Amino acid sequence: MILNKQVGLFLNLVHNRFKQYVTVIFEEHGFNITPEQFLVMDTLWDEGVLTQQQIADYLLKDKNSVVKLVDGLEDRKLVRRVSNPKDRRQNLIEVTEYAIEIKDKVTTAAMEAVDKIINGITKEDMLTFIKVLSKMAENMNNDIDLLDLAAKYPTNKK
Repeated sequence: MILNKQVGLFLNLVHNRFKQYVTVIFEEHGFNITPEQFLVMDTLWDEGVLTQQQIADYLLKDKNSVVKLVDGLEDRKLVRRVSNPKDRRQNLIEVTEYAIEIKDKVTTAAMEAVDKIINGITKEDMLTFIKVLSKMAENMNNDIDLLDLAAKYPTNKK
């Protein structure tokens, strides 16, 4: 029972500390962006113009969370909403010129932060960690396959 409590507690603590740490790194580099907003930006940089629902699907988030993230990114002049000419009920989210200008620097800051966080952890341990997280996600929801996501975002991609 104690081990079960530790898993929940430690996952929560590491998740929150991870977000805080990456936020500080972004601030130190002069970027006013949260880790969650970075994930949206990274998706848009990789995939191009998307609807809010498509972003939600990519990030496994609910649409309302994505709306709030996009609101924040729009306030920061990183994205803009454009009416979808094929379906006026939908907004398309596109990156701004400013977002394109800072892409490499923000991505480098994010990767440096993660590199520091995983410093001293072997590749084998990281792969085991991903497999364990994947099994935990599968136990909670069969629709989520982290190993499929890992294949979509390969580790040798720069």
